[in-house]
Amino acid sequence: MNLTLKVWRQANAKAKGNMENYSIADISPDMSFLEMMDVLNEQLIGQGIDPIAFDHDCREGICGMCSMFINGEAHGPDRLVTTCQLHMRKFKDGDTITIEPFRALAFPVIKDLTVDRSAFDRVQQAGGFVSVNTSGNTQDANAIPIAKHDADKAFDAAACIGCGACVASCKNASAMLFVSAKVSQYALLPQGKVEATDRVMNMVKQMDEEGFGNCTNTGACEVECPKGISLENIARMNREYLFASLKG
Repeated sequence: MNLTLKVWRQANAKAKGNMENYSIADISPDMSFLEMMDVLNEQLIGQGIDPIAFDHDCREGICGMCSMFINGEAHGPDRLVTTCQLHMRKFKDGDTITIEPFRALAFPVIKDLTVDRSAFDRVQQAGGFVSVNTSGNTQDANAIPIAKHDADKAFDAAACIGCGACVASCKNASAMLFVSAKVSQYALLPQGKVEATDRVMNMVKQMDEEGFGNCTNTGACEVECPKGISLENIARMNREYLFASLKG
């Protein structure tokens, strides 16, 4: 496959970025998108050009680091996959592919396709955890009965990898799907009930302080989410937040 790539280049957070065009040849349809980017970077290095900076780690769809906006879609044209799981057979010989970073006020560009998603970490630190009872009277988690329906819903919410595709896909750059998944994970389990009120209030407050927008209810976040996190988590978080507000 021979392709034309339009890639966002930005030297640093303060620099003014622009799109650069690159031609690349002999790409196998069985390559992953990141492997194709590796080939492009080798080509650029050989030409004495600074390689394109992009995040990656596990390349197994687990870590969520490989965040690219490809042809106007977070993680590209495939569904329920991250960029590292996207294969070049989703494109055709001669295609022009536009590659940009995830764009949101709360996700400032560090360089090229790499963005700072530490805002998610701060939201998580605000309440996305269960405090540990170290009194010596702790109960074995396996001894706590949990309804299978609730356990399944909690595991579905816990599947969120925090990649930020929901933010990149939302026209308001809302983080509601991410935050609601983290809130729901604990709201459905007895271990999370003790701190439920403080958790949702603190996480929503931190989300707002980070500069994420409000939910638009268009559902783009669920469509683009590589783990298929459901919008029903947002409804659950809204109920949790309302209850916490009334409780004071």
